[in-house]
Amino acid sequence: MTCTFFGHRNTPRSVRGKLKETLIDLIENKGADMFYVGNHGSFDRMTVSVLKELKAEYTNIDFRIVLAYLPNYEVNSEETEFPEGIEAVPKKYAISFRNKWMVGKADTVIAYLVHDQGGRGGSVRKACRAPQITCHKFV
Repeated sequence: MTCTFFGHRNTPRSVRGKLKETLIDLIENKGADMFYVGNHGSFDRMTVSVLKELKAEYTNIDFRIVLAYLPNYEVNSEETEFPEGIEAVPKKYAISFRNKWMVGKADTVIAYLVHDQGGRGGSVRKACRAPQITCHKFV
């Protein structure tokens, strides 16, 4: 099972426990083993941190940080991935393209949303309407 993540740039640390609990349940009870997460904001950083912790215990899981464009810092190439075709997308639309790519990979979407306006909210709304995708949203 493949999971993707969407969340606000500013996410309170109080979300971490619920996120970890949700991931453990998905790994242990639903067979989740592949995770795609972005690299913008505290929700993404929090998710990567939790996944690194869980990978030490659940050696069968893997994750990728999906980049919308090349960052201005060095990244671990084993943990990162670029969606195919993103190099032809104008920078203005790169995050939306990346999010659509991630939804296309998802069996499950995990989202932290205070409101669902904007591109992130649109990605989550689209994913949650798809009958083959399970959504876990928390606020």
